[in-house]
Amino acid sequence: MNVVAKIAILVITGSGLTFLTRRALKGFHTHGLYRLCAWIASIALILLNLEVWFANPFDVHQVASWALLVLCVFSVLYGYGSLLKGRPDDSRNDKSLIGVERTTVLVEVGAYRYVRHPIYSSFIFGAPGVFLKEASWAGGVLTGIIIVCTVLAAKTEETENILYFGEAYRDYMERTKMFIPFLL
Repeated sequence: MNVVAKIAILVITGSGLTFLTRRALKGFHTHGLYRLCAWIASIALILLNLEVWFANPFDVHQVASWALLVLCVFSVLYGYGSLLKGRPDDSRNDKSLIGVERTTVLVEVGAYRYVRHPIYSSFIFGAPGVFLKEASWAGGVLTGIIIVCTVLAAKTEETENILYFGEAYRDYMERTKMFIPFLL
């Protein structure tokens, strides 16, 4: 795929994501802007390494890449499924939240029993996984942007959750790790 096609895909998907999350883009006090930056940087990283995605499948870097990408997919699917137990609905009147983010009950089961942000964990696993397809300076910068934006999104979302759930969320923060069970 040529560079022009990759840029077109990035612009189109970035525009689409921006449109879909426009209500969450109120500024630095909501997690939406940071999440959008992580998404767009992730798409750019995937496009950067697209040609080598399946090259030399048994090289160490490819095996490590696939292991991280499997963790990424597991994390996002298990996290999303667990988040549905939070009974998301429109009674949570926060325009910056989209879809399942509108939980009305603090979720502490499933993936959320182990980490506070399993869906964001998918970025923490996925970015290095895609980077390892073919390490480069540009890929390293994009990976750094993804991780920084993910951490900023999670920290900002925690402030939002404390405002909504109060002391219950602070207690939950004491019992769980942010992204990786028992570690981080």
